[in-house]
Amino acid sequence: MKRSAPWPMHVAAGTKNVGTATVREERGIPGYAQKKLGEIHGAKPNSGFDDIASCAEPVVSLAPAARKTAAPREAAKTALHALGRLRDGEQNATERRYEAHLEQQKQAGEILWYLFEGIKLKLAPKTFLTVDYAVMSSSGQLEMHDVKGARAIFSDDAKVKMKVAADKYPFVFKVAFPKKRGAGGWEVEEI
Repeated sequence: MKRSAPWPMHVAAGTKNVGTATVREERGIPGYAQKKLGEIHGAKPNSGFDDIASCAEPVVSLAPAARKTAAPREAAKTALHALGRLRDGEQNATERRYEAHLEQQKQAGEILWYLFEGIKLKLAPKTFLTVDYAVMSSSGQLEMHDVKGARAIFSDDAKVKMKVAADKYPFVFKVAFPKKRGAGGWEVEEI
């Protein structure tokens, strides 16, 4: 067989291999137009791919959390995570509360300036860290504050990125957690 054989290549029925390639049974995956024509003329396509892709039937998740069989600690941790990612520059509720705290500090003269997602740090090729707030203290020191909703969701990946950034850049890196309900305020610890 030549490498430049015409396409589509036709092989005899029952052939299992051509060279190193495995021959599979030809199954057409109908597109939207083919499916609609089939519905109009009464012939249903033989592939269920479009039904799966279009979510014609509900998809049943087999994830442990969906089956309610996850370990209690894992289920609690999952409940703390955000339901989706926000677009760049959008704040979640915890970040908005922390910004109000920073604004109070600015009015009191404890900090000079802050900016939400203003600095993106390169840690390694294709690895970056965008901290939630760049904050300039009243002494002129630039600090990078990352806001987390709870200690439990401060993932190992995030911890490692913060530690690598703290070693690589001349900034002070801090993580802020809201205090327990009713206590108010923030627990801020340096990395």
